[in-house]
Amino acid sequence: MHTALMVVLLVTSVILILSILLQSSKSDGLSGSIAGGAEQLFGKKKSNGYDAILARITTVVSAIYIIVALVIVAIFN
Repeated sequence: MHTALMVVLLVTSVILILSILLQSSKSDGLSGSIAGGAEQLFGKKKSNGYDAILARITTVVSAIYIIVALVIVAIFN
């Protein structure tokens, strides 16, 4: 049981890392804060494609990661 939960935790952590790294940046750094202020103010809508799918994957996998980590701590401590 412990090994299976640790494998699930490992797989979810790798998927979480990859899904976060594949997401596009929300800002352009310092130049984006100076030049892109109006763009953020009036809204640049998030596309319903690739970014939305990665955001959903990140949310679901992070919830699974937290639940599995709490189960491991509750059962084995």
